[in-house]
Amino acid sequence: MKINHILSAVIGLTTTVSATGPRPEVVSHLDGLKDIPSFGLGTWLSAKDKVADAVKYALKHGYNHIDAALIYGNEKQVGKGIAAAKVHRKDIWVTSKLWNADHRREKVHSAIRETIADLGVEYLDLYLMHWPVAFVPGKGTRLVRRTGILTTWRAMEDAVRQNLTRHIGISNFARADVEELLREAEIRLYAHEFETHPYLQQQEFVDYHRRAGIKVIAYSPLANTNPTYDGHKPVGPILEDLFWENLAKEKGCSVPQAVLAWGLQRGTVVIPKSVHATYIKENLGALDVDFSEGEMAQIGATDKKTRFNDPGKEWGLELFADLDDPTRLWDDELNEL
Repeated sequence: MKINHILSAVIGLTTTVSATGPRPEVVSHLDGLKDIPSFGLGTWLSAKDKVADAVKYALKHGYNHIDAALIYGNEKQVGKGIAAAKVHRKDIWVTSKLWNADHRREKVHSAIRETIADLGVEYLDLYLMHWPVAFVPGKGTRLVRRTGILTTWRAMEDAVRQNLTRHIGISNFARADVEELLREAEIRLYAHEFETHPYLQQQEFVDYHRRAGIKVIAYSPLANTNPTYDGHKPVGPILEDLFWENLAKEKGCSVPQAVLAWGLQRGTVVIPKSVHATYIKENLGALDVDFSEGEMAQIGATDKKTRFNDPGKEWGLELFADLDDPTRLWDDELNEL
């Protein structure tokens, strides 16, 4: 079933483009970086016994942006890494996310306060709604049928007013869901984090956000290098892709550096995940790689329109309905016919 048929309401927000015109924006008075840094360290699936050292190393070697989430289960360890790096709070950007079981107004407030405490920071720079899906608290992935997502967004807006976060945004939304949001919010949507990489470029969707003044944060920017994606789709590893091997050789860089440089050059924020000092440092080399207009066009032609992170079948939802490679709930049944 489609998300719009399940949720009785959707999040509301305003941005620089709105069907009803611009609305007054609540401006946070908390100290911090003016804009989200274009390069950050992802922490999804980072082992608890390694992520603190990874965060500390990253912050001491050129990174100033950490992407976290309560559901990752490692925010306390991420916080230890931030503390060990001994950086000024105002000099780093910290993002976290609201999990699906915490969409009720009172749960939003307790969840963000828990995240802030675990990370050891006084406030967040960006708080995202992790998915446009609400679960019944304590009931696994059982879906909420009556509580609207707009209520959740209003609670997130309150978090800005209460100086718990400087900005709010979303993650993993389809375009129709974003457009619904643009009509109702009182505080501008700052960013949208979603899967995009050379194998799932979604260029039209990226361009749509640029026109609307919404930052795009690209998770899994190195495509299927994450072991959790092994075997999900019949696509070979991007690190062994001959096209990227040749392009990286021409640029005098590694394949990961070339792939991340492409993400940066198209205007997205990239947050590669690693707990290895060598790779954390190597990835930053992407900042020194540039592509010509012709090379960018060549990369665009290699799009496989393949999504690797899609929990839609598990949740019984058709996610990403108007985007490339949406959830197909009935594929298995059709294959048996």
